[in-house]
Amino acid sequence: MPDNVIRVGDVEILALSDGSLEFDLCNFFPTIPEDEWQPYGAHLTEAHKVRFNLGSYLIRADGRTILVDTGLGPRPKDTPDVPWGELLRDFAANGVRPDEVDMVVMTHLHRDHVGWNLTDAGGRWVPTFPRARYWVSTKDWDACHSPDVQPTRFPNAPTCVWPLADLGLVEFMPGESSLTRTLTAVPTPGHTPGHMSILVTSRGERALVLGDAAHSPVQLQEPDWVSRADMDPELTRKTRRALLDRLEHERIVVAAGHFQAPGFGRIVRLEGRRYWRGL
Repeated sequence: MPDNVIRVGDVEILALSDGSLEFDLCNFFPTIPEDEWQPYGAHLTEAHKVRFNLGSYLIRADGRTILVDTGLGPRPKDTPDVPWGELLRDFAANGVRPDEVDMVVMTHLHRDHVGWNLTDAGGRWVPTFPRARYWVSTKDWDACHSPDVQPTRFPNAPTCVWPLADLGLVEFMPGESSLTRTLTAVPTPGHTPGHMSILVTSRGERALVLGDAAHSPVQLQEPDWVSRADMDPELTRKTRRALLDRLEHERIVVAAGHFQAPGFGRIVRLEGRRYWRGL
């Protein structure tokens, strides 16, 4: 089986990527002094930056093909050398067609998770995944329409999210929601008000698509470290601590889209501390 595929009972999860982003430490984690990163140098680039994979997961379950998150989107015409915009090429490289997808589930509505929802077809928006309906949390839908936060927190909502309603393609998740027989959207708020993680349960096995409940394996050891992207820092900390406890104690496989690709692993404990162990 390829490194970017795992099976959870009868469910297949394929890891895809839209590319990557890099940030200066004090840019993305502004409250964490740079010297506190010293023990975690292995998780940084040679230039001492944090690099995040822009991961999506294609799940085949219950006769459905479900895409969780859609990356940052096409490369801008004026900056064609950016290291992202790769998702549809990765589809093709893995032998998957966009018209195979019949559900798109967004863990949340930040720009790097919704970028390929729609495609500009000569001035009108069309769904990139033409057979799919698009699932979004009600709380994030409301938040991305708030004039107080939309311009800074959800800058591409007008082009990547709002038109979905005009096209009649939106399904809302008001809270914990059953998506299919084996997939459940579980609220993990803080990063955004309606942030969801996706729990897969099949034949006694379980996996969780993490979303942005954590951006880096370092946050398994430092769960109180929040990023500038976390909208409610204290709720993010509370959610992450509870989620890590569950993932560790129940030995749930994790699919972490911002960890090094493919992002599959488990949380393990050694000498009283948590660590990330890739599969």
